Amino acid sequence: MTNKIALVTGVGRRQSIGSAITLALSREGWDVAFTYWEGTGGGTKPKTDAGDPIRLRDACRAHGYRAIAIPADLMDESASAVLYDTVHSELGAVSGLVLSHAAIKPASILTTEVESMNLHMAVNVRASWQLIADFARQLPGGTPGQIVALTSDHTAGNLPYGASKGALDRVVLAAAQELGSRGVTANLINPGPVDTGWMTSEDRREITARQPTGRLGTPEDAANLVSFLLSPKGRWITGQLIVSDGGYALG
Repeated sequence: MTNKIALVTGVGRRQSIGSAITLALSREGWDVAFTYWEGTGGGTKPKTDAGDPIRLRDACRAHGYRAIAIPADLMDESASAVLYDTVHSELGAVSGLVLSHAAIKPASILTTEVESMNLHMAVNVRASWQLIADFARQLPGGTPGQIVALTSDHTAGNLPYGASKGALDRVVLAAAQELGSRGVTANLINPGPVDTGWMTSEDRREITARQPTGRLGTPEDAANLVSFLLSPKGRWITGQLIVSDGGYALG
């Protein structure tokens, strides 16, 4: 029997939403391939520990399923094709795609530089479109496929990131409509603020005070929803932007 195969992007740090998603899928019977960036980090995100991808790969394999870690620079226009070639040669055809990568360097309308805007659009939009298109092309006929992308509604003070996430939303919603006849579902998740190591003590206090649940969101909260959407029980859901933030937006 051939196992389900998932490709998860943007899984550099062990303490991240992407890592939690990858681990959850491996626990639920998926073979997983995940990408990480070997750059030096930037913006508000903590830097990747050089050993994190290997530790995550080994943790996934401990569940009894295959796992591979693939370095990828999504600024490279050939990265998507190379990724699928690698996954095909080592695991097989991908039936679940999770886009959790993101370039993020906060700046306002007046302080955003052209170079930064181009970077965000290349990584968060162009690379995502390529990954989705190549996903559909490589999916064997008659095989259902599921796409989930992580998005955000952050805009003011974070213009290039927010603008690129807005464009990503449109790409994924277009995929839901255009690829539905191929058996592909496509959805977005807005997990709200999740504590992945970037929050200060003040951030934690302020955000927790806005949470009706009385606690911060965790990477596992987002991973649980991704797991559902990629399961047979989630296949009726498509073309949705799901706000799964523990009620944060209500505040």
